[in-house]
Amino acid sequence: MTYSMAASHAKGKCATDKIFGANAAAGRAVTKYGKDKVVNATIGAFMDEQEVLACIPTVEKTFRNLPIDSIISYAPIAGAPDFLEAFINLTFADHRPDAYIEAVATAGGSGAIHHTLWNYSEIGDTVLTSDWYWGPYKVLCQDGLRKLDTYTLFDEQQKFNIASFGTKVKELLTKQNNLIIIINTPAHNPTGFSLTNSDWDNVLALFQECATDTTKRIIPLIDVAYIDYAGEKNACRAFLKKLGGLPENILPILGCSMSKGFTLYGQRTGVMIGVSSSKEVIEEFKNINQFTSRATWSNITHSAMKVMSTIYEDKELLAQVEQERAEYYTLIRKRANIFMSEAQEVGLQMLPYIAGFFITIPANNPDAVCDKLHDDNIFAVPLAKGIRIAVCAVTSAKITGMAGKIFKAIKAIED
Repeated sequence: MTYSMAASHAKGKCATDKIFGANAAAGRAVTKYGKDKVVNATIGAFMDEQEVLACIPTVEKTFRNLPIDSIISYAPIAGAPDFLEAFINLTFADHRPDAYIEAVATAGGSGAIHHTLWNYSEIGDTVLTSDWYWGPYKVLCQDGLRKLDTYTLFDEQQKFNIASFGTKVKELLTKQNNLIIIINTPAHNPTGFSLTNSDWDNVLALFQECATDTTKRIIPLIDVAYIDYAGEKNACRAFLKKLGGLPENILPILGCSMSKGFTLYGQRTGVMIGVSSSKEVIEEFKNINQFTSRATWSNITHSAMKVMSTIYEDKELLAQVEQERAEYYTLIRKRANIFMSEAQEVGLQMLPYIAGFFITIPANNPDAVCDKLHDDNIFAVPLAKGIRIAVCAVTSAKITGMAGKIFKAIKAIED
């Protein structure tokens, strides 16, 4: 391109999303060979055993029964108060930290990331996340004129690599005063890994050590999009209690979404929840983030907010939603267990999987391996250093035998 009308910071931008690209390729294969012949392991949404995009039945019923006013009316920019209260209480469950807590409605979990980047880092700053990460983190950083750096997620024992994490945190804090660290847990995308409670003790001890320099501001952005599929409700939330009592220059922010836990992906509704020992910091959190909402999307979908508050306020409805969601979780676990068992049998290496929508297999040439899998009409997502399998989207029947085929494809490419 020799001529551009774009501003200097916008020139050359082009979205090439590998996830949606791989899904499109699977769609073309379905047209050519038939749905029963194709395994689509690309998309991060729950598909039932008939390969139909599933919505939690009680969520669907609640949504369809909304009065028209709750669907077409504007919502408050910060989010409907009953929705925000419900989201905070459901996110923390029995592990609400001793802290000041506020929430602002966002356009899904991505909106929470966007606002955190814009309001808590300087232009040109570097944001930190793990070397296995959801690709749009980098896109969001680039579009916001920030950089993304990584630490090594796993050590030699395939545990959380606190040494690499600590080295990178301290290195970046020598170069900038604000540091956002994106931590995707529990049920990490793309690996299914979760930090343990002892991992969190180590992480927070590191943050508190760094925070003794009061010129430094540390913002852990905890992406909990998959928390409702991470295990027993309170067990997988226990770490949240640890976020209380931190120095005022540590501001944990939770990025939450209705996409997974309430199967309302396209409604683009979520929240960012700020947790602080300082009332002043949390008031600033609410003010600056709703200001950015007004300047970005104004307000978000009222109907999804009403679904959340309606379900939360009716304990029978809430219990039904949790029971139906648990059935989805159990089915995802069944699929993952099939894959992991077969992977062990054939000797296919996997990254540590605890729970969630995805399993990841390391590979030296992921694009070539994914192309090779097309010979078997298997479609997966190539990452920088591996292959992501969406166990949320592949039926139990179709996931059977996949591990062996992936093992053969890797051997064919790498041998």
